[in-house]
Amino acid sequence: MKFSTRLIILTLTLLLALSVTAFAKSANQQRAEINELQVQALDNLYALTPNAHEVLENCYGYATISATGSQLGLLGGAHGRGLAVNKATGARVYMKMEAYQLGIGIGVKEYDLIFVFGSERAWDSFISGKFKVGGAAEASATDGYSGGAIEGADIVGKDIWVYQVTTKGLAVGAAIKGLSIYPNRKLNS
Repeated sequence: MKFSTRLIILTLTLLLALSVTAFAKSANQQRAEINELQVQALDNLYALTPNAHEVLENCYGYATISATGSQLGLLGGAHGRGLAVNKATGARVYMKMEAYQLGIGIGVKEYDLIFVFGSERAWDSFISGKFKVGGAAEASATDGYSGGAIEGADIVGKDIWVYQVTTKGLAVGAAIKGLSIYPNRKLNS
């Protein structure tokens, strides 16, 4: 069997194995895990970027996505789960994430994406099930209100910023190509 065929099979097997693990748990267990992942993601963000606490206190809403990505040879992908919180209404929406990319590399990484929404329109766009990011985020995003920057965050859409926290710290210029985020129907019912 060719080396590239083995890499494709290994990548698909890893992604399938990670997906099957989530199905084995009850909805309540999954919600509890996601709630804990959100607390951890926010604690890690605040430790790296203390002003993020003020940003999240003053935004329309936010979401955390905890993800695992793998890159083997030319194929890579990631999947994640998280929670979106609307600070204006109190709504909580459990979310899923998928990402696929082509590129050269090998390895597995865990990371958190913390999205910040500056408006109702941005929130609605995110939780609609149609939120996709096709390219790399732009660094040094302004907040759209006072002209200031959200330190450590990248802009991914109108009134939407993202922090990417990895085990190595805060990633600047987050590469989140081919990213699709949508509501988790099972956990939101």
